[in-house]
Amino acid sequence: MSLIELFIIAVGLSMDAFAVSVCKGLSMQRINWKNAIIIGLYFGGFQMLMPLTGYTLGIRFREAITAYDHWIAFILLGIIGINMIRESRDPEDATCTPTVHMAEMLILAVATSIDALAVGVTFAFLQVRIAPAILFIGATTFTLSVFGVKVGTVFGNRYQSRAEFAGGLILVLMGCKILIEHLFF
Repeated sequence: MSLIELFIIAVGLSMDAFAVSVCKGLSMQRINWKNAIIIGLYFGGFQMLMPLTGYTLGIRFREAITAYDHWIAFILLGIIGINMIRESRDPEDATCTPTVHMAEMLILAVATSIDALAVGVTFAFLQVRIAPAILFIGATTFTLSVFGVKVGTVFGNRYQSRAEFAGGLILVLMGCKILIEHLFF
């Protein structure tokens, strides 16, 4: 997997965290950099932990499923991406508080990184070097989450659903690319 492909996946995975970070920023009168960094650490940390967990599980089954790994990657990324697109179209208003309480942040971090678990399984099938991949995903998510808090304080919720839609579309396209590469090249 190239660095560009990994970057595209990292950005796609980060969009849920970015959207929640924007929501957190919306609830702040002005940027609180300490809270923004804490939010970034929670989201970035879990975006590193979940693919590692998925990779560890996937590596155990890789030998048995090698002939179908491209289909599994296509289906997992497609499901995750389509779900993100569907959620971006949901008109319900998300209510956020400016606080960064541990219990709330753990729930938000797990909720926004579940898709990264499935990507970790996909990484095992594709034999991706996991350490650099998860560090890159974590750093990307951290950066976009801190930026999301700032965006939320400045621009409001106008871009939240667009970010989630873009992340979902990126994951669907990456799944299609993996499938096409394995079937035709």
